[in-house]
Amino acid sequence: MKIPSSRFRLRSWQATLAAALPLLAHAQADPQFAAADTTDASGRPLKKLGVVTITGGRTTSLPSQIPTTIEGITAEEIAQKVNATDAEDALKYLPSLLVRKRYIGDYNHAVLSSRASGTGNSARSMVYADGILLSNYLGNGASFTPRWGLVTPEEIERVDVLYGPFSAAYPGNSVGAVVDYVTRMPTRFEAHAKVGAFTQPFDLYGTHATYRGWQGSLSIGDKAGDWSWWANVNRLDSNGQPLTFATRLVSAGKAPDPAIDTPVSGAVPGKDKSNQDWLLLGSGTQYHTVQDHAKLKLAYDFGDAVRLAYTLGLWDDRSAGQAQSYLRRPDGSAFYSGTANIGGRDYTLGASDFAPSRDSLSHVMHGLSLGRRSGGSVDWELAASSYTMNSDLARTPTVARPAADAGGAGRITDGHGTGWDTLSLKAILRPSAEHQADFGIQRESYRWRQAISNAADWLGGAATTPVSSFKGNTELRSVYAQDAWTFSPRWKAVLGGRLENWVATGGAKTTASGTAAFPDRNEDHVSPKAALGFQLTDDWTLKLSTGRAVRMPTVAELYQGNGNGDPVSNPDLKPERSWTTELSAEWSTGTRRLRATLFHEDTRDALYAQAIAGTSPVVNSTQNIDHLRTLGVEAVFDGQDLVIKGLDLLASVTYADSTILANSSYVSAPGDTIGKQQPRVPKWRASLVSTWRVSERWSTSFGARYGGRQYGTLNNSDPNGFAYQGFSKFFTTDWRMTCKLDKSWTVALGIDNLNNAQYWNFHPYPQRTYSAELKYDL
Repeated sequence: MKIPSSRFRLRSWQATLAAALPLLAHAQADPQFAAADTTDASGRPLKKLGVVTITGGRTTSLPSQIPTTIEGITAEEIAQKVNATDAEDALKYLPSLLVRKRYIGDYNHAVLSSRASGTGNSARSMVYADGILLSNYLGNGASFTPRWGLVTPEEIERVDVLYGPFSAAYPGNSVGAVVDYVTRMPTRFEAHAKVGAFTQPFDLYGTHATYRGWQGSLSIGDKAGDWSWWANVNRLDSNGQPLTFATRLVSAGKAPDPAIDTPVSGAVPGKDKSNQDWLLLGSGTQYHTVQDHAKLKLAYDFGDAVRLAYTLGLWDDRSAGQAQSYLRRPDGSAFYSGTANIGGRDYTLGASDFAPSRDSLSHVMHGLSLGRRSGGSVDWELAASSYTMNSDLARTPTVARPAADAGGAGRITDGHGTGWDTLSLKAILRPSAEHQADFGIQRESYRWRQAISNAADWLGGAATTPVSSFKGNTELRSVYAQDAWTFSPRWKAVLGGRLENWVATGGAKTTASGTAAFPDRNEDHVSPKAALGFQLTDDWTLKLSTGRAVRMPTVAELYQGNGNGDPVSNPDLKPERSWTTELSAEWSTGTRRLRATLFHEDTRDALYAQAIAGTSPVVNSTQNIDHLRTLGVEAVFDGQDLVIKGLDLLASVTYADSTILANSSYVSAPGDTIGKQQPRVPKWRASLVSTWRVSERWSTSFGARYGGRQYGTLNNSDPNGFAYQGFSKFFTTDWRMTCKLDKSWTVALGIDNLNNAQYWNFHPYPQRTYSAELKYDL
């Protein structure tokens, strides 16, 4: 059993606790203290003893009894404040969060980042819908995003976020954040319909075009006696802007050879992420995606607060990736492959420079639970879920355009059979009003199956000869216990821990060199948790939380290298081990709240793609970084009826100094990453959304977001963020207006990126986008 023994890390969080306790003890003598709840304008409880109490409707699955940071947003707030076309849009203005959503309907790169984790670390956050796991822990990175498509904006009743690994109920993937989508379950008959359209004029490099799309949704549900049900169907038809570009460094050009080259025009000069001169030759990965979603939820109440619930989710995606050459021959025709003479120098273009693509995905989700949620002395739940990729095909040609437009040879990547399953049994015991104990047993299993084959017809033909394949399984079996004790009217303490057994089995890869099988692994880890809450006065609360998180390597990291086609496997990768601590002071009165949080994360053996030390020639693959540390502060203000009645504001600012302290590997030279900023984690970020509820019928909102300078490389060798493959700072603004025409009809207009900023996260983000919605509620 591996139990953390580092005296430095133990002293680090103990020192934080020791520093905070005198302040807490000094405040204990305050005679103004009262233990009564604070309520908002509607009389709903907001806090008690410094612990967030989730308001409205159904309860969240998040552990709201822990005195730590939980933020959330309701369906009503989403409708008023956010131009929400995808489920992840609900997180848009929550503190310290960013979803790398590149276009409307982005299904394969929309990674969630948090305080100390960037948009390349999808395995360092958790996303659930009604307790069903949507996060994809088959790998870590841009192509292993949460399955956002299994939730539509129209289903959402509320979204809550737990910041940090402070609950024993979650594995080490919770180190960044845990997101819980609570979707609707009716108490009476209801029906809803919505249709929306959006358009984006896009102007970048040699692309000058407008991309449009639409979305339609229909929901219906009812409760009759002990039965309740809910059904939702949704279709999204979206055209996104180009995401990739064919490029050549100017220095790579060769002396012209009139015997083989073709003079062309149209190349766009620019600077790459390292400020080298290059040429942009055309655009690629301009997706036209059509996604269909269907959800059925059934529930039966047995009495005594016992409910049996079942969820079936279906998600289908058909995407076509288009490419366009900027290059033109003297006769005006497009140039796609061969030797191009650009400005007196020759450049060779191949099939991959303007390759189209076709993706076909069909995924199924099941969730089943039986539990008692009474709030009484004993509650319990038995839950199981399954996520299966029934079909997961990606097709690309190996012949150049224009021949590839009609078919021809290509490659098929097939992920059929890939998926994950979860099973849990948990119980909550409340022997008194001051005491709550949580216990649980959990099992999560992941299976990775990927086969890459040749095809005679890349557009619709069957696989012919194999190229490579990868497979493997991981399983995490856990038990946890957590005790929350209000040991005086002012104080609440929470102590907990997880015992985890992790196994990796069946790992193998097949390439042209043959088949390699990898030995099984079996490891045990312990993750302790602790939190302390103190009610300073009626209005002030202090909260201190600390916890260890062990993020295990994923199947793709172990057996498929860095996930970018690198054949190097890493079966001996160590897990990431993090200690996270935060100290918060929160003021809350009436409908106004102010919070300041100091946070510290110390991570050993972080997983990143980099050079393998000692290899010659140098080989790049996923490796462990010895030591990362993040120190930061987060400030949040949330208020209603400010200055004038109906004016609301949610604003946050975050500073995070995330630094690489030790790394035995490197990017291009030994030691070149030491002291550098962690990739994709900016030092400064901020968000603001202000809503004016003009009347019961009208509301308008204005939002703004800022992200500071960041890097995409471990050695920070990419100073030019405002370029394709760069990672730029940004400042964007949004606007939304809603009008309730009558009790059933609502219309909304919106503009995202109102100031039309051009900014990048490797790919270009959308430019100014206009949207309109019409909604009917029965």
